[in-house]
Amino acid sequence: QVQLVESGGGLVQAGGSLRLSCAASGRTFGSFAMGWFRQTPGKEREFVSAINWNGRNTYYADSVKGRFTISRDNAKNTVYLQMNNLKPEDTAVYYCAASLAYDSRHEADFNSWGQGTQVTVPS
Repeated sequence: QVQLVESGGGLVQAGGSLRLSCAASGRTFGSFAMGWFRQTPGKEREFVSAINWNGRNTYYADSVKGRFTISRDNAKNTVYLQMNNLKPEDTAVYYCAASLAYDSRHEADFNSWGQGTQVTVPS
């Protein structure tokens, strides 16, 4: 298991930016994929973005492609999600997750989850 702690959420006006961070501990950070998912009340958790073990492969949901950028710093055991041009529909609790695999975007492959951080973009 990996322990994950997210930070960086908050309230931002439409068109603004936020950067989420997720600090990991408990496993060799550079050996597994990391991902970001989000959930709003009454809806299932959905995939946002993922990055493979060395950062060379990145994946995005169509709804965030071109606006969000995922990155990782294996020396700092941290994964980031830069969110630009935020929209009200991006409002959600964002969860960081660690995968069992070197490279994955499928939620079923992610077995460690952070506590979540709220992102609110008022309409």
